[in-house]
Amino acid sequence: MTDTPPTLQHINAAISRLAPFVRRTPSWEWRDDLLTSTLGPGTEVTLKLELFQYSGTFKARGAIMNLLTLTPADLMRGVTAVSAGNHAAAVSYAARALGTSAKVVMPKTASPARIALCRRYGAVVVLTEDVHEAFSAVKHIEQSEGRAVVHPFEGFYTATGTATLGLEFIRDTEDLDVVVVPVGGGGLIAGVSAAIKQLRPGCQVIGVEPEGNDVIKRSVASGLPEQAGPIRTIADSLSPPYALPYSLSLIKRFVDDIVLVSDDDLCESMYLLFERAKLAVEPAGAATTAALLGPLARRLAGKRVGLIVCGANIDAPRFSELLERGRAISAAKRP
Repeated sequence: MTDTPPTLQHINAAISRLAPFVRRTPSWEWRDDLLTSTLGPGTEVTLKLELFQYSGTFKARGAIMNLLTLTPADLMRGVTAVSAGNHAAAVSYAARALGTSAKVVMPKTASPARIALCRRYGAVVVLTEDVHEAFSAVKHIEQSEGRAVVHPFEGFYTATGTATLGLEFIRDTEDLDVVVVPVGGGGLIAGVSAAIKQLRPGCQVIGVEPEGNDVIKRSVASGLPEQAGPIRTIADSLSPPYALPYSLSLIKRFVDDIVLVSDDDLCESMYLLFERAKLAVEPAGAATTAALLGPLARRLAGKRVGLIVCGANIDAPRFSELLERGRAISAAKRP
């Protein structure tokens, strides 16, 4: 099934299988003077609050879905993963939920909050000097311990897991004109767009990448999985080292556009979500708001817009630092 998308039948079956292990996160209509003044009075904005998912991000869906495919013998040997944090936390949660063990590899630069979360779920955390060493370490764990590797964003089962989020969102809302989705390695938008386009073909799906790592936008343009260049963004969970074929095939098929946002945009949107909607999110969780109020503002004015708020795993000192940066940006931009 190298480029076959999950069907609605697959996705509905996945919703039933995942039900004991994931939350059906709420969809919430965001009404605010900020939205009216920026986008006009006819614009309706609904947030899919996936930051309330187990493990703090949408990645629990794909992690559980992948573990559900393992044999009893595989589960006895346990699982492993490499991640800057959110995927590691999701795999740690999934392992505990399904009664197995996890050994996750993370670079030392990973958020202390994410490292602590993995350990809280009972995972063994291996810290490495950098991402390259982390990939070597997870390969060694796989070969020496027989643990199954759970990929952070590629594959049919990962896309099927994230597609459940898209199906939930589109069923919980009135007819949306567009859904805006954060883009890292592409596993989230691949699944979400597949679900939305099969259920409501007329609904647009637009992705959001940070300017400091636009590997998916470049891959769509070239038609081939590209390598990331130097990564320069605060959105570490939207910073994959490369694109991969399966996710890219679904993105090319189902996604209408991908836009870019700056780190300043992300910081300001973190602040606005905190100040206006009382949501504490990581930079990736603010990406869709940044796109709505920035590069998409004119295009989406007067439309019914859905935004996926994907995660909230950030430690308090870093959150405070970025929030203050966002406050200053917003004060200068919106006096």
